[in-house]
Amino acid sequence: MARVPVRRLWRAIKAQDIAWLSLIAALGAASPTLNDAELELLCALAALQIAGPRVPALNTPKGVRVAIALKLILGYLLIGVSGGVTSSYYLILLVPVVSAGNALGPVGVSLVTITAALAYLSFLLFVDWSSFVLLPQDIRELCLRIVFLGLIAFLTYQSAAENRRQAEQYRQLAEQLAETNRSLQQAEREVRRSERLAALGQLTAGLAHELRNPLSTMRASAELLERSLDSGNEVARELARFIVSEVDRLSHLINRFLDFARPMQVTPVPRDLNQVVDRAIARLENLTQQRDVQIYRNYAPDLGPVAIDAELMEIAVYNLLENAVQMSPPGAPVTVKTRRVDNAVEIAVIDRGPGIPESDREHIFNPFFTRRPNGTGLGLAMVAKIVSEHRGSISVESEVGRGSVFRILLPINTP
Repeated sequence: MARVPVRRLWRAIKAQDIAWLSLIAALGAASPTLNDAELELLCALAALQIAGPRVPALNTPKGVRVAIALKLILGYLLIGVSGGVTSSYYLILLVPVVSAGNALGPVGVSLVTITAALAYLSFLLFVDWSSFVLLPQDIRELCLRIVFLGLIAFLTYQSAAENRRQAEQYRQLAEQLAETNRSLQQAEREVRRSERLAALGQLTAGLAHELRNPLSTMRASAELLERSLDSGNEVARELARFIVSEVDRLSHLINRFLDFARPMQVTPVPRDLNQVVDRAIARLENLTQQRDVQIYRNYAPDLGPVAIDAELMEIAVYNLLENAVQMSPPGAPVTVKTRRVDNAVEIAVIDRGPGIPESDREHIFNPFFTRRPNGTGLGLAMVAKIVSEHRGSISVESEVGRGSVFRILLPINTP
């Protein structure tokens, strides 16, 4: 049981910690004037240097400045107890200077370096000038030591600034690569979806044409059967009408399949986008009354004309609004917004429905994918196709239980 804390402690010790302890111990062992005060100050300096990376408070901008100040004070005291201006520990002032060069800006580095130089020169105030003689070579030695402080500070700052510059470049490059990767993934999804759409379009067109003739025969036969039955055979007449109704429903569904599979002829003409959205809203009047849902308009007045195929774009907006109304609970609002975004215009449809699970968001624009019991899975696929033909993009933001936002982004200069 006693081995676990020891192992954890060993894992917490880093190589630089051992290096710092070894170097501080070597300073103490090599000191010609080692005393208790020197030893305590050396241990305090070692503890501060080791604890710095581990204490969160010392890793904040303010904490870094406090740590540098403490190192400067400890170094000053260490020089003071070991001979003052003649101390062999004068180089200990490089510790706060180098720390400042790595962590501070040019002003901070300059202030720390000047403070360290003045602190060292202040020991001349405590010299007994009656017995101490400062020769010219001693003055040059003092000046050389001061210049060395500035030289090391400048070199450290220059190296740290270059490292920070390179780190920033690498960070920006990493962000660019991540954005490029996201774009490539999006493009790959678009290509896969386009391939699926093309294959499904061909399959749908062929299947729809094959089904039309039998359905027409079934409808005609059911109508003929209904007319030939006696008025007293109400059950058979009702079944015949039911067959006609279901055949009509299937024919309508086939027509939607054909509309989806048929190549689109986009004719962009400068139009008022807000008016196009208004027409789509007007077509939903009966549905909004049945569902007790109110559609709110939030239009940007400065959109200007946008080159679009008004008929197709009305279909796209209608499908989005129809889905939003059908997914909204009674009394919930649906909002449609238009605005300008850089060199594009945005149409946003916002609902307060149940939201879309994250696992479904990648598939909702695929044909035949639907979670609605009576849905065909073609509405959003048709929207995506129309937007793609306008060289725009469509995206969805959704939170389960809070609702969804569908955004259509159309370039201003749509060809």
